[in-house]
Amino acid sequence: MNSEKRTNLLMDLLKGLKIDGAEAQKEMRVIKREIIDKPMIYVGAGTCGLGAGAGETISAIKKYLEDNKLVANVMEVGCIGLCTAEPIVDVQIPGKNRISFKNVTQEKVDDVLNTAFNGKPEMKQVLGQFPIEGGAKWENITNFNDHPFFVRQRRIVLKNCGLIDPESIEEYIAFGGYSTLLDLIKKHNGAAVCDLMEKSGLRGRGGGGFPTGRKWKVAQKEQNDQKYIICNADEGDPGAFMDRAVIEGDPHRLLEGMAIGAYAIGASIGYIYIRAEYPLAIKRLQIAIKQAKEYGLLGKNIFGTGFDFELKIKMGAGAFVCGEETALIHSIEGKRGMPRPRPPFPSVSGLFGKPTVINNVETFANIPEIFAKGWEWFASVGTETSKGTKVFALSGKIKNTGLVEIPMGTTIRQILFDIADGIANGKKFKAVQIGGPSGGCITDENLDIQIDYESLLKVGAMMGSGGLVVMDEDNCMVDVAKFFMDFIQRESCGKCIPCREGTRRMLEILESITTKPIHNGPNSALERMRGVMQLEKLGQIIKETSLCALGQSAPNPVLSTLKWFRKEYEEHIFERNCPTRTCTELRKFKIHADLCTGCTLCARKCPTGAIIGSKKAPHYIIDDKCIGCGSCKESCNFNAIEMI
Repeated sequence: MNSEKRTNLLMDLLKGLKIDGAEAQKEMRVIKREIIDKPMIYVGAGTCGLGAGAGETISAIKKYLEDNKLVANVMEVGCIGLCTAEPIVDVQIPGKNRISFKNVTQEKVDDVLNTAFNGKPEMKQVLGQFPIEGGAKWENITNFNDHPFFVRQRRIVLKNCGLIDPESIEEYIAFGGYSTLLDLIKKHNGAAVCDLMEKSGLRGRGGGGFPTGRKWKVAQKEQNDQKYIICNADEGDPGAFMDRAVIEGDPHRLLEGMAIGAYAIGASIGYIYIRAEYPLAIKRLQIAIKQAKEYGLLGKNIFGTGFDFELKIKMGAGAFVCGEETALIHSIEGKRGMPRPRPPFPSVSGLFGKPTVINNVETFANIPEIFAKGWEWFASVGTETSKGTKVFALSGKIKNTGLVEIPMGTTIRQILFDIADGIANGKKFKAVQIGGPSGGCITDENLDIQIDYESLLKVGAMMGSGGLVVMDEDNCMVDVAKFFMDFIQRESCGKCIPCREGTRRMLEILESITTKPIHNGPNSALERMRGVMQLEKLGQIIKETSLCALGQSAPNPVLSTLKWFRKEYEEHIFERNCPTRTCTELRKFKIHADLCTGCTLCARKCPTGAIIGSKKAPHYIIDDKCIGCGSCKESCNFNAIEMI
């Protein structure tokens, strides 16, 4: 079937016409790649995959095909979520199921493809197989979705990521894409769509979890000549990469969700606000928008319905504060990204003073599936107050890093130990930071807490955008708090004094108890303890008086670690000791005189001149000069230096 006939076929599908005829049915299966005439090789080439070497793997695959005079299609797909197994390569041979291989670096390409094409895949590299209608099964290979990492997940937002071609609108349409949008426009008015959204129970996935339908209703009821809808794809939290992965792997899902939201509230212009550090995601969005316009799914009078919708990309400079709604609006308007007091809320007066709805990528990505399967289906997933699923980015000291999408109500223990297979390197779990810089720590005693908006708040944490940074026994919690406070202080917009000055002072206090004091007088320990007491007071003041939600949540990492790890703070203060040896300036070293040969190498390596001693005689460390860098221990060839 030629390209024109294929386009007409897909247009009929979008119009809700039944696809009849053997040729048309076959073409639909070809578009879905259920029928192929040559081998297909899929490579996970999202940002995480490319970072793991997928670019070199693709080059090696093309060289293999050329050297062996084989003809096959090589397709770059998004991240399927199991980042620890990257680069991931799938092979689909005509008539057989698609089979997935893990950790296929460039030097492994030849062996993986040889065994796959010979019908005897290397089992050590196999992740699983994807059933395809009419495809023959691979013997002794389990279903991909039965893998321990995926078996407990329920994928709605990540449904297509890593499986479909992210640069093909044809494939998205063939799997039902955009038909939900057009069906809604034909059957419901904007107010009815808002009602259905409210019934679904979807809450915003970018922070505090405000009900999406309720926000839409406020904007929908506003009478104005212009309304806007904005996707917040700024994603500034350390350890968060969910939105990026969705856009790289399934950009049309975001576009369809935004178009449904725009129709619901009566908006004709939309913006995707995305950080410029996401070049691949931006490229995929640009391609998707161009394709949607060519199919008449964006622009004027979409499919003759009278609905107009234009979509624009606005690249941000990576300021964390622009994740806050009003600061983001200012940035789009060409102003400095700084929050403003609310009310009025953006739903009433937002971009250019017009009613504006802002949701994040994950929120919009849920919407096509909600309306395709019905609000009742979505409301049946999750807990009483938190419906649906949540995507989390797992990073840190965990065996299986990557993206997981779990039903609300799943416990943190299930995520860390059932899905992610526990702590790496046999270490003991210590804490998990959830919700990024605005969130808090979850400790061992709270691992069985259900993940929902209310339960997390009860233990001093919050859902946030969905970053999960796992820490083990080697992590210093005071240092963790200092890391997040340093990030927050640098990213503060500086508009309000509590956030600007308060976070700076909190950081100074944390630095004072993790570094060697210049003047260690008789009352120094008391002064440091007063500093910690001031941390709690400062934190409460910042929470109560900061202008925006980012400032109000800024003290959370410090207050959370103080609550659960106070003894660790006290050891830093009173004993001037970091139990995990993370805070270098609190580390102490000792030279064993009986092992020291006086080679002077350690003294020459010491950057502060803290080591003294004559040549061929035992050396000594002056504690007051030592900064705990460890250069002496690293340079000693006789194991004479010990960290105490």
